[in-house]
Amino acid sequence: MPALGVVAPDGGLLSVVAPLALAAAAQTALVVDLDPDGPAYPGSGSLARLVADGPRLADLQPAQSGVAVLRSGGIGISPSHPVVIALREGWPYVVMRLPGGLALEERSGGIGVVPVIQLLPGNLTRQWPRPAVYQEMGWRCPAPGPGVVLRTPARATVGALLAGELPWARRWIRSWQAVWELPWG
Repeated sequence: MPALGVVAPDGGLLSVVAPLALAAAAQTALVVDLDPDGPAYPGSGSLARLVADGPRLADLQPAQSGVAVLRSGGIGISPSHPVVIALREGWPYVVMRLPGGLALEERSGGIGVVPVIQLLPGNLTRQWPRPAVYQEMGWRCPAPGPGVVLRTPARATVGALLAGELPWARRWIRSWQAVWELPWG
């Protein structure tokens, strides 16, 4: 099944909403937070709990369309690897939120990694050696390299994602569909 890792090296709000937006663009997807210091996404379950207890059949496939989010619960990439593989086999799309502090080579684990870079005016945009998603931050400027440029999202769209809503009909969410179509491996 299609799976992509998302990393926002600059951290901040973009590191929280980018994985949600990519999942929302797929319409039925699972977001798995692989950052032990990641945000406290809402929900009672966690990846740490699935690793400790073992996943149930209900965890390994979607019960309905939409986006499900599995927060880290303090567990990292290596100890969760077998459970993440099982989740990837059952869900139509999986988005893995990756920690921003690791080297890109350490993160891949055989999946495509999508770096999400803040697009800033002048020479302030972080240089990236591969294709990336460049997120406008209020200024329209050219990307310094290959990839996808996303316009600034509406505040209501970001607010809806953070509230657990699936605003897939909104323009910014639809623009993330292009990310699924590119080779990131």
